[in-house]
Amino acid sequence: MLKRWSLATVVRRGLMLMVTFCFVSLLYLLTCRPHANQKHQMFKGPVDDTKYQTLLQEHEERYHHYATSLTKQIFQLKKALQERRRQLQKSLEQAAVMLPLKLEELGQTSNSELEVFFNRQLDCAEINIGTNLPNEHALVPYETFTLHGVYQLETGLARHPVQRALRKDLGGALEAALHILNDPQKRDNSRYHRTYSPRDFFEGIFRTEQDKGTLYDLTFRDNTSLDFRRLLFFRPFAPLMKVTEEVIDTSNMLVNIIVPLADKVDSFRQFMHNFREVCIRQNERVHLTVVFFGTHKMDEVRRIIDATARKMRSRNFTLIHLNEKFSRGRGLDMGARAWKKSNVLLFFCDVDVHFTAEFLYSCRMNAQPGKRVFYPILFHQYNPEVIYGEHNIPPVDKQLVISKSTGFWHDFSFGMTCQYRSDFVNIGGFESNVKSWGKEDLHLYRKYLHSNLMVVRAPSRGLFHMWHEKVCAEDLPTESFKMCMQSKAMTEASHSQIGELLFHREIDSHLHRHNLSDN
Repeated sequence: MLKRWSLATVVRRGLMLMVTFCFVSLLYLLTCRPHANQKHQMFKGPVDDTKYQTLLQEHEERYHHYATSLTKQIFQLKKALQERRRQLQKSLEQAAVMLPLKLEELGQTSNSELEVFFNRQLDCAEINIGTNLPNEHALVPYETFTLHGVYQLETGLARHPVQRALRKDLGGALEAALHILNDPQKRDNSRYHRTYSPRDFFEGIFRTEQDKGTLYDLTFRDNTSLDFRRLLFFRPFAPLMKVTEEVIDTSNMLVNIIVPLADKVDSFRQFMHNFREVCIRQNERVHLTVVFFGTHKMDEVRRIIDATARKMRSRNFTLIHLNEKFSRGRGLDMGARAWKKSNVLLFFCDVDVHFTAEFLYSCRMNAQPGKRVFYPILFHQYNPEVIYGEHNIPPVDKQLVISKSTGFWHDFSFGMTCQYRSDFVNIGGFESNVKSWGKEDLHLYRKYLHSNLMVVRAPSRGLFHMWHEKVCAEDLPTESFKMCMQSKAMTEASHSQIGELLFHREIDSHLHRHNLSDN
């Protein structure tokens, strides 16, 4: 309502201003036009040159007088119109806080209105003057980049302190800076006589404020002197836009959970306990496909599945037996292709993973056949003996806590994924010739990245990797063995907890001295 009222007011007042403008113009034309009797008198008889020049000068002065008056009135009309537009923009911005813009409304906004909004975003950003912040955690730090890489703070596990490849937006900012520096119109100025190239880029800093935009601060150096050229760019964020609205019916979305397995019967028993609790109490539509490798403990696995099926009164179980060496990629591929019914949503899972009912909803929401695949980032738990102590380990459901001391987001793990069977088959599934540890998941992930499907990658609060002792086989290739050992080190404990274990003698000695002094 506020937007419509503001637009109607501006239109009405704009029309009034236009009518006034037309009236003034007509009045000017009528006044400036010479009358018939004047024209007759001007050429009635012979006129000498002096009188003729005098008449021309009088008419020229009269013309300039009215032209100046008309120019002044036009300027005043334009100024009034700009003020009305400013008031309209302010009203639209206030309304945007309460009601986001729809996508189709964006094209109805004039360039001047957008310019006003972007300038306001620029004024709000901390560029020319600092902002009063409540504490040290409120500051958004910059990240530094050069031609050789990005020096970043939020590294996680998948990123390094120095990222060698420049992001697309950083390359665009650098290209825009070079275009401005080498503008041909500046060549006439002696200060801007040289041509800049990417080799002259010294360094840049950038940061993104979620409610304002991204600021790029780029510095170029003239190697022949100590002069630097600095350019600031700001990529403002536009108002919130409603893109689409839809209702997703999950009542008929069956999730086929595929788990490859070999030997780990105790872990499988715990997995089935969680599966039963989630699926029977939350009334989830799920199917479980277990691909078992080898023959050892095969009968015990079958008994666990049969017992769970009887308790749940369900037939949504499939056991596939492969009498060969364990291969996770091979097991998941067999389990996915064994389904011969309608297109089903697949959840590739591991026996050591604990999922909740909320995660199954996320799985359904973020995967869409032919459009989206979901690669959740699970929370990997540390060794509970290190966290809680050997004799104080709580039950499994009490260990599902997301904190810095209990685990980490395993953002370089691509094994857990939700995708429809049709997308999995069309993309080519797992590579049969990839035998290295962990590489088959990465190859499948890269296939989707190189396709037209959208890859949704986000932390999942309902997906946990329970800690278990990791065994790195000695017959692995050197690179795979090294990756396995690095993963083993990262999943044992946090940095500070490992420090306590490493320096426990010094810590115990310190505590012992303080206990003696207190006594």
